[in-house]
Amino acid sequence: MQNASSQAVVGRFFEALDELKARRVIHGAAVFCREHDINRRHLYLQRVEPWRDIVQLSWLTFLVQDYGVSARWLLTGDGDMFV
Repeated sequence: MQNASSQAVVGRFFEALDELKARRVIHGAAVFCREHDINRRHLYLQRVEPWRDIVQLSWLTFLVQDYGVSARWLLTGDGDMFV
């Protein structure tokens, strides 16, 4: 089970994913999963049950490296979402 800090990071992960979809940078979570070899069921399960330990650190890395999400914001909530 994740602690409150870990759940906050997971929340920001999904917030960034939703923002990328809103900006039409990605077409949706299914495409994100396919492009990054993520089990789509795991991603959806993590969204609906944020206390679970499903998120892989690589998922966060994909947002930072491929989409310009700020690592600082993703991990701490400080600063802007995008670099």
